[in-house]
Amino acid sequence: MAEVAVGKVAVTFTVNGVERTVETYPMARLLDVLREDLRLTGTKEGCGEGECGACSAFVDGRLVNTCLVPAIQARGAKIETIEGLASGAELHAVQQAFIDAGGAQCGICTPGMVLATVALLREHPEPTEAEVREGLAGNLCRCTGYMKIFDSVETAARAIRARQDAATAGEGGAS
Repeated sequence: MAEVAVGKVAVTFTVNGVERTVETYPMARLLDVLREDLRLTGTKEGCGEGECGACSAFVDGRLVNTCLVPAIQARGAKIETIEGLASGAELHAVQQAFIDAGGAQCGICTPGMVLATVALLREHPEPTEAEVREGLAGNLCRCTGYMKIFDSVETAARAIRARQDAATAGEGGAS
């Protein structure tokens, strides 16, 4: 049986709003492409098996474990990493909440926890405790008992609601 050599291919996708093309092996992990080729090191490798959530990123709006996604599967996708969450120098409300409430510990799980929280709050703007636990269930932290992380989610939900209320009040005053 003859061996088939598989070479690198060009893969183009949009990362944090910028179209990027990388030359990579089709089955290279998206995690490695983000970290090594694009130097987006906020995406962390924890377990490498899709169990810990440290490598989470949004791919076409869906939260995925990038250690499980072949680079070729991301062709044409819109990818958002932790680096793309902030707006310039202004942190996203969830990032700020993790700082304010002490949810960020050693930093390995934090990017995945933050992105999981963003996904959770998009679906459940006022999550119950059960929804928070379920929303973060795919993310593991070895540093905490999760209470400060749960506090961070609650802080973020309040901050996002306050920003939305302020924006709504501003729109009402403009008429």
